[in-house]
This record gives sequence, C-alpha cells and structure tokens, in this order.
Amino acid sequence: MVKVRQDAWSHEDDLLLAETVLRHIREGSTQLNAFDEVGDKLNRTSAACGFRWNAEVRTKYESAIDLAKRQRKEKKRAMGTTLKKTRVPSMTLSSLYEENKTEEADDSSSLVIMEPPAINLDTVIQFLRELKKDYYASNQSKLTLETMEKENSMLQKKVQELEKQLSTTEEQLVSIQEDYQTFIQIMDRARKMTVLDDKGNHAPPAFRMDKNGNLEHLAQGSN
Repeated sequence: MVKVRQDAWSHEDDLLLAETVLRHIREGSTQLNAFDEVGDKLNRTSAACGFRWNAEVRTKYESAIDLAKRQRKEKKRAMGTTLKKTRVPSMTLSSLYEENKTEEADDSSSLVIMEPPAINLDTVIQFLRELKKDYYASNQSKLTLETMEKENSMLQKKVQELEKQLSTTEEQLVSIQEDYQTFIQIMDRARKMTVLDDKGNHAPPAFRMDKNGNLEHLAQGSN
C-alpha cells in the first residue's frame, strides 16, 4: 500500500524523527534506516522523512548530532577494547604494528567513516517517485489554502457591506421614530385645542400649519 499523507508535520512528529535519527547515529546505523523506521510509525514515505529532516529538523539538533557521533565513537572504541582483551596472547610483531597503527588513526581523527548504503537504480527511481508524490501533495495543499483564503476574503467583504446596510437602516429607523413622535405631538395639541374651543364656541375650529410644521389655531372670522 502506498503511503500518502498531506497533513503538516506536528511538533511530536519532528521530535520522534529527531530522536530516531540520533539513536541510529549512536548505534552506528544509517539515517536512511531511521527514515524508514519513522515512515512506518507515521505512515509517511522515507523520502518525506528525509526531506523533513534535512530541510527543517537537522539545524535544530546540530549539537545533539555531534554528541551522538562522539558516543558512537566511544562505543566503537569500547567494543574494540573488549575484543582486544579476549584475544589470544600469542601475537606477532606485524600484528602488533597493525594494531598500534589502527589505534593511532582512531586517536588522530574525530570522524567515523561509515559504509554508504547500497544504492541501485531501482532505489533511485523509487525515491524519485515518492518525492514526486510528496511534491504533488504539497502543491495540492497550497492550492486548497489559496482557495480558502480567497473565499475568506470574499466573505469579509460581504460582512462589511451588510454592516454598512445595517447602519443605514438603523439611521433611517431613528429618523422615522423622530417623525412619528413629532406627528403624535401635533395631533395631541390639535385635540386639546379642539376640546377648549368646544367649551366656548360650537363653531368648527380652523387650523393652519406654520413654516415649522406646527398647527396654529385660527381665530374665528380670520382668513
């Protein structure tokens, strides 16, 4: 089954990757084996794990990598010392010379040379195929993110337009309420004036509206 994951790397994933690679370095294994192990645990390809290690995680663990290499060297020396103690005492001068030469070479160099992993054409092709899948998956995630950002921008503009419409409607409502209150006051004043006139004169009252929109009672006989 082909491993395909498009989600982002979490902090826990990066930590697992770093711990596994450092352990393989200490044990004298290869980083490729570490990538395979992490890929099986996270359901990712070894190529994706290698890319993540070299692009993001490695720079954060430079000191830890150096420490793991020193621990690997010390372990190798300890194993060599154990083997020397178990050897048969009968040794020739040539063998002693070769042993001393090997020890001097180990002491003069802080680097441990490891045999490179076996690489053939099938391995390279498989690596490139997995890298291609990861590339397409990354592009697909990028397109999805851009689409969501565009939709979010459109929704924000729509919200702003609706907020403006709501503000305009509220202002119109306030104006209507003010006009209504003014109308009620005019009608109430007209009613009171009519009641007062009915007490002294049965002739129908006459009104006119001034320039301010208020009702004005007209005296009887005036035009």
